[in-house]
Amino acid sequence: MTFDRRTFLRRAGIGVAGAGALAAGITPAVGAQSSVPAGLGGLPGAGAGIPIGTLLDYASGPPSAAAIRAAGHMGAVRYCSNRRPGAEWMSGKPLLRREVDDFRAHGLSMVSCYQYGRAETADWKGGAGGADTHAPVGIRIHREAGGPGGVPMYVAIDDNPTWWQFENQIAPYLERWRHHLGGAGMKLGVYANAPTIDWCRGRNLGEYFWQHDWGSNGRLNPHATIHQLPVKQQVTVGGVVSDLNRVYALDYGQWWPTDYLTLAQSALGSQS
Repeated sequence: MTFDRRTFLRRAGIGVAGAGALAAGITPAVGAQSSVPAGLGGLPGAGAGIPIGTLLDYASGPPSAAAIRAAGHMGAVRYCSNRRPGAEWMSGKPLLRREVDDFRAHGLSMVSCYQYGRAETADWKGGAGGADTHAPVGIRIHREAGGPGGVPMYVAIDDNPTWWQFENQIAPYLERWRHHLGGAGMKLGVYANAPTIDWCRGRNLGEYFWQHDWGSNGRLNPHATIHQLPVKQQVTVGGVVSDLNRVYALDYGQWWPTDYLTLAQSALGSQS
């Protein structure tokens, strides 16, 4: 069974008038469920199909925080990685401090991810040694942009891998990323399809999961924290084409406490 956003808010006991109450000062620390309004505290996961709002992700641009908020989104998942050779169009890489400051000033959420190569040059194909190369770069960019400890880096497995590739390349790659992130006081998140999320959970790899649909066969993994919608559902915000993502958890790896007015506006599809 699925619900639209207004149904979610109604069942959570939040109407339009309630948006002001949410904004009136409930700003829990990330993961501090005891500080969350009672109607939201029991929020189901992705398996129930009830998103609390939307995030963008983009490699070009970036769009302004004002444009993102006006379009009714909660924030963005942003690349803590450099643009690869031949991808000069990726003007949104890497994440910079000025974009973070703009987001914070507009009450938007920031989430970190890492992807440098793709396809034949996919980062995970380097296994553990690849992580030794990429993880320090991602952590450095995250920190230089003002990123805190205690939050995840979503590490990209932007493929539909085989079990052999998972066992021999991806698992060692993610295990080594976890080692580097742990040393930096951060957590491991994984960007992957539904089967790969299952495999990761079987190996205790990852505390947060951002699902893409390639190879997911129409299934939304119930452990997905964020779900990236198909390319045909991309949106243009502030002149920048962006992927659209639904959020299924109150703690989805955001850098600072959620602005609940923005959350309510996003869930209602507000354009204000």
